Amino acid sequence: MPSTWVLDTGALRLSLTLSPEPYRGFSGEGAALLALAGDEVVDDAELVGALLSWDPTIDVAALADAAGLPDDRVRAALAQLGTAGRVGYDVAEGGHFHRVMPYDAGRAERDNPRLVGARVLVERGAVAREGEHATVRSGDEVYRVRRLPDGAYTCSCRWWGRHRGQRGPCKHALAVSMVAAPAEVGA
Repeated sequence: MPSTWVLDTGALRLSLTLSPEPYRGFSGEGAALLALAGDEVVDDAELVGALLSWDPTIDVAALADAAGLPDDRVRAALAQLGTAGRVGYDVAEGGHFHRVMPYDAGRAERDNPRLVGARVLVERGAVAREGEHATVRSGDEVYRVRRLPDGAYTCSCRWWGRHRGQRGPCKHALAVSMVAAPAEVGA
């Protein structure tokens, strides 16, 4: 599991974040993928990014009021901005902060092949919802995706079987979450 260690001397703070394997980087181990999966997340990120100020921490509720968006969409926009380096997350403070780095809205897509794959599945109409369950057709294979009571998804694919949710959702579960009703996604 990834971990963050914080050394706080009172005058300064040093944070060290470790990822289990170098190739996995600091992607949030896939946790941000569901936030990045929304259709409106790029547009929301543009709006939220324009409203950011230089406060030491970002107040999600105040930003939501200023943007006219619900809190969950602002959090998703912050995740999008975080993947682009425009927003950081301070583990010790438990909140986001504004920083300026070059912003590329398409970077989240390029850096997350599961997100790209899920969008392709949705565009192809590969998801068939059946209440809390769904089937996803990918090539010649059909995968069964099930929504758990806690809102997480499981899938019958090899990737899910290998990682069991430890690295976020597979592309099939992401695709199912993308076609879920908005009220269901917020649940």
